[in-house]
Amino acid sequence: MNAAYRFDDWESPAPAAAAPVAPTSAPAPSTAVTQSLAPINAADKRIVNGKADINQLAPFKYPWAWEFFLKANRNHWTPLEISMAQDVHDYHHKLSPAERHVFENVLAYLTTSDILAMRNIGLAVMEKMSAPELQIYQARQVYEEALHTWTYQHCIESIGLDQQEIYNRYRVVPEIHGKIALANRRLERVMRADFDLTDRANLHEFALSYFFFAVIFEGCWFYNGFTPIFALQRRGLMKGAAEQLQYIMRDEVLHCAFGIRVVRELLKEENLTLDPEALRELWAEAEAAETAYAGHILRDPILGYNAELHVQQFRFIANRRARQVGVEEPFPGAGNVLPWLDEQANLRKEKNFFETRVTEYQTGGALAWD
Repeated sequence: MNAAYRFDDWESPAPAAAAPVAPTSAPAPSTAVTQSLAPINAADKRIVNGKADINQLAPFKYPWAWEFFLKANRNHWTPLEISMAQDVHDYHHKLSPAERHVFENVLAYLTTSDILAMRNIGLAVMEKMSAPELQIYQARQVYEEALHTWTYQHCIESIGLDQQEIYNRYRVVPEIHGKIALANRRLERVMRADFDLTDRANLHEFALSYFFFAVIFEGCWFYNGFTPIFALQRRGLMKGAAEQLQYIMRDEVLHCAFGIRVVRELLKEENLTLDPEALRELWAEAEAAETAYAGHILRDPILGYNAELHVQQFRFIANRRARQVGVEEPFPGAGNVLPWLDEQANLRKEKNFFETRVTEYQTGGALAWD
């Protein structure tokens, strides 16, 4: 084993250090003075632009954020705990060409999306939150996005797909690239470390961008994005990959719920109203990108699922998310054309789901859902 990668040689002596170089002049005497600081009040915490100490966790101003962190930790898992053996056989011997096209392109989109989500939380959102209980949950969220990326990689590698070709699809397939490009455009400016949130116009842009990320990107695109794989699972196909996505969906439901709570608190705390016209434009762009994407992955319908159902369900979920935030529904009258989709997220009703695990979570059953 390369010594650079050994982790079992704790008893080995450290390499000899080079002889110290004598200083050319004596160091100046220390002039540091020990000082004390005034205590802070938890009431001074804010979602952004807070005046409290970012290093002082408690007392909480946002106890619900700490509960999200605890709940996420009760949901810990890894992709190696779920067998992919049957999926290898299904992919090569049971799936039709149209079904393989769906499966490959869903993975190609999701793996790029979760890396984008990880960077957005770590660079654009977490750094700007000024209450530590918010940052701590988001640190967990960054980890989970990395875990999801690992999961897609595990599926791609287990089945034996051409990794370079799959990972490049978001660059060369216009319908996949369109969703990623829209997300980058909506999030690019607020990712800057010098984005001044004391400016009201910037604050509105940040709130709108975070709305896009939490409500649309995670709450609609991700939530709806697993559905083609779940349609295969309902027919007994690709059950290992679908089970992986069930765990990812459970994480994403928490991410979306946390983001919606943050948006509501931010708007209330800052006496801010999202511009209705800006929201309508945001929804229109998201729907157009989702429609093009559905047309590509489902260019040939698969049994029980097609592009029209996918887009209709996106509209239904979008209305639900808008109501949860407290803004106008973007697609009035959209119906729930896939009522079984919620069963994939609401694992309280999926008792046998835990029984399929190689290693059952000790505390998984303790998860509660809002």
